[in-house]
Amino acid sequence: MRFTRTLLVAAAITPSLFAQAKKDNGADWPMFNRDLAGTRYSPLTQINTANVQRLTKAWTYRFNREGKQIRGDSPSELYQEITPIVVNDVMYLPAGDRVVALEPETGKELWTYEVQGALASFRGVAYWHGDRNNPPRIIFTTGHKMMALNAKTGKIDPGFGKEGSVELTVPYDGAPTIYKNMLLIGTNFYGPGGRHVAPQLDLAVGQIPESHGYDVRTGKELWTFHTFPKPGEPGHETWGKDFEGNDSSQNRTGNNVWAFALTVDEEHGIVYEPVSGPGANYYGGDRPGANLFGNTTVALDVETGKMKWYFQNVRHELWDYNLPPAPGLIDITVNGKKIQALAQVGKSGYMYILDRVTGKPVFGVVETPVAKSDVPGEVSFPTQPIPVKPPPISRVSFTRDDIVTAADTTPEHAKACQDLWDRFGGLYNGGPFTPFPFHSENAKPGIIFPGTTGGANWGGTATDPKLGYIFVNTHDSPLVGWMEKNPKYTPGNKDGIEPYIHTSPQGLGGFNAQVRDAGGRLIGSWPCYKPPWGRLIAVNASTGDFAWEVPLGITESLPEGKQNTGVSNLAGPIATAGGLVFVGATNDNRFRAFDSKTGKELWVTKLDYTATAVPMTFQGKNGKQYVAIVAAAGGGGGRGAPAPAGPVSGQGLVVFALP
Repeated sequence: MRFTRTLLVAAAITPSLFAQAKKDNGADWPMFNRDLAGTRYSPLTQINTANVQRLTKAWTYRFNREGKQIRGDSPSELYQEITPIVVNDVMYLPAGDRVVALEPETGKELWTYEVQGALASFRGVAYWHGDRNNPPRIIFTTGHKMMALNAKTGKIDPGFGKEGSVELTVPYDGAPTIYKNMLLIGTNFYGPGGRHVAPQLDLAVGQIPESHGYDVRTGKELWTFHTFPKPGEPGHETWGKDFEGNDSSQNRTGNNVWAFALTVDEEHGIVYEPVSGPGANYYGGDRPGANLFGNTTVALDVETGKMKWYFQNVRHELWDYNLPPAPGLIDITVNGKKIQALAQVGKSGYMYILDRVTGKPVFGVVETPVAKSDVPGEVSFPTQPIPVKPPPISRVSFTRDDIVTAADTTPEHAKACQDLWDRFGGLYNGGPFTPFPFHSENAKPGIIFPGTTGGANWGGTATDPKLGYIFVNTHDSPLVGWMEKNPKYTPGNKDGIEPYIHTSPQGLGGFNAQVRDAGGRLIGSWPCYKPPWGRLIAVNASTGDFAWEVPLGITESLPEGKQNTGVSNLAGPIATAGGLVFVGATNDNRFRAFDSKTGKELWVTKLDYTATAVPMTFQGKNGKQYVAIVAAAGGGGGRGAPAPAGPVSGQGLVVFALP
């Protein structure tokens, strides 16, 4: 899976002391998702459907600076996914090797804190309002630590943990989430500045991230939740014996909560944890059963960590589908009945709308028979929970009829795709939740929709409580391959090495085909399945139907008239009371605004880099509304690659406003 994490927590202050109370007019964006409900909805209306086309760049803030090119072991995870916050007329954000406070109307630095020996989170920070004994704090993660700065000065606050830091057994890359006296965070297998590792993809054992609660003033641990249930705990019965006859749930890696921020129902005191899948992700022969709480939305009492309910989205993980984002909360009316609901999306291509108090599906779920694995020793789960509504939010099956035609792209590309298909005598797909087939002599490779990036990914959803719409951007990106014998496997090994691993035929991992001109120059490498390849979707949460769906992104290398294909996208949207949905995310380097009622694109601008970050909006002291997004992806090495050398680059925060 792309990232991996679990959950922690820490204490804040009494509501009567909250300085933010004066800002209930919506001027601020005080946390990663703007509110604890995870709506990403701003009540600001100055920028609206009538004038959004007039947006212009107001200012920019570059992360790299003269004499300092930010580097790390994962070049694509330095600052590329940051969403700033604005609290009480100050903007706070991590910036690679620093945490900074800016004047939000101009980008002027108010203070900076330089991180030693690592990088700050490449996703975000949290603001705590302080109490009688502690000043307001900015809390962030770095390496294997969680740190606190004085929000007014940028100096380390020694009252937090041990001289301003708390050591984390399992690190976290995201933005902490604050609720009353609790600070909620997740876990990764690597910290900010470290090399991106995902051992649970191929290994069964490793770090065991559990969910903890911490007092934000002292760093003291308050509670622990086991995402791998212990004997006697609910869910333990869903794990069979491993190959040696031992309890397969114990000493296993995975099942972490890697959401960039978490969601809390303030009225009911519930924190929702989207738990990812157990290792090894593609092979589960040594872990028979449904494997709770893998791929599960778990509702915990935020004060105690005790489980209230759970809903498993995927039984017995074999696809690296997990649950990257936390759910968004929305109140709806269904057949005259008011329901406090949530919407959970993930890589599997489905949206689950649940009663957030009980966990029951609002529109029903059908335990649907799915294709059976033929990998030796694998016991795939016979059914999967498929929602009655909404419809799938991405492609979940594939046949030969779904291959592109000349009318979709070009004759040359359509032929190249057909040749790829014919080279292997076709590709195997048995519908939703197709397991990868065993690579026997005459086996066809499997083509799995969605692949390991979704579907929906960590960008999650935004909601408009007035419209009752849930907005989500998705893409159709498959994974092609087999399961093969693992040459490194020895029976009884203690390293978690599994007997079978996933592999892909050379040049066929994503089912794309290159097209070149007569001189051999590469024109493009385009997907071999029919567009749209990426979409922005609005779901009417009260009916479960799509209110609208539109292609998201263009393929500029295609001929005129065929470019509106939708493209691969990675990040999420926000919504505003001005009737707008803002989203970057697309690999065409665009930032767009859509009419939230109709899906009509109203504004688009081209950025210097891809905006793999969630945007945000706020109102400055001058009364102007601003919209901001980090554009910083592209032009570097892949995860785990050495950082490229070169001059100071322009990756950074881009802020827009009306003239």
